[in-house]
Amino acid sequence: MGDDADMTTTLSQRDGMKVVKQTFAVSSESHRQAIDITSQVRDALQSGDVHSGLVIANCLHTTCSVLIAKNRPALLDELAGMMNGLVDEEASYKHNDPRLSDCERGNAAAHLRASLLGHGVALGITDGTLLLDGTEAILLAEFDGPRERRVHVQVLGV
Repeated sequence: MGDDADMTTTLSQRDGMKVVKQTFAVSSESHRQAIDITSQVRDALQSGDVHSGLVIANCLHTTCSVLIAKNRPALLDELAGMMNGLVDEEASYKHNDPRLSDCERGNAAAHLRASLLGHGVALGITDGTLLLDGTEAILLAEFDGPRERRVHVQVLGV
């Protein structure tokens, strides 16, 4: 996880509408990993004292995703298996060919997997609480680690 030195927060208000913007760092420890970022998103929400509105959380990279899922090992294994079935790690991708791409990481499969799951999520806020059930989590899905990632959270509401 990133430390507080890696976090920036701004709060603005106009005509009663509050906007909180926060960016924080998360470090993955393996090539593919699911990291629970629910607490960091909740922290951003609480820093703005918003009672009703929306939270948008997205990763600032194209080889990872932000999604909502139950943070259960069996489910995450199934999700990884599904992604492996949809995007073959060993396929011949133009992005991985040095004659056709300037990317040295050979990470086309990571880009494709992230594009399937999406860049971010939007969640409702009611009574100052994220609209998640007790078993749901906001996860950063890493497909090209280990590396440091930045996640941007924007809270809009009253």
